Amino acid sequence: MNLALITSGRVLLALYFLLPGIMKFVSWDMHVALMAEHNMQMIPLLLATAGVFEILAALALIANRYTVYVSLMLAGLVVIINFSLHDFWNYTGIEGAHEMQNFIKNLGILAGLLVLAGHSSKHEAKAE
Repeated sequence: MNLALITSGRVLLALYFLLPGIMKFVSWDMHVALMAEHNMQMIPLLLATAGVFEILAALALIANRYTVYVSLMLAGLVVIINFSLHDFWNYTGIEGAHEMQNFIKNLGILAGLLVLAGHSSKHEAKAE
């Protein structure tokens, strides 16, 4: 049961990054506009890098490979995205509430990635 729960959680976290990673390329212009709205620099390079990283990291999580490192790198990406794209403190009304909801949701994703990294490091240490 424990293995099934950990595997399910790991795969669901992976899907959370795989689908948006793919969508960065499918809906390129929309993502460029979102990043431009937040005054980001080097948008094409950052967007392509994030998309490729999310796809590869998700596939690694699904395959249960390099789980600790991938989880920690994705956690770092979530922190960067949270503060650069979900800056609810710069908005009011419904838009501010929406960005705050995304910010808090991402904290939950961050927590899941940290738990996965911690759990995986414990099991990887036993395997050595």
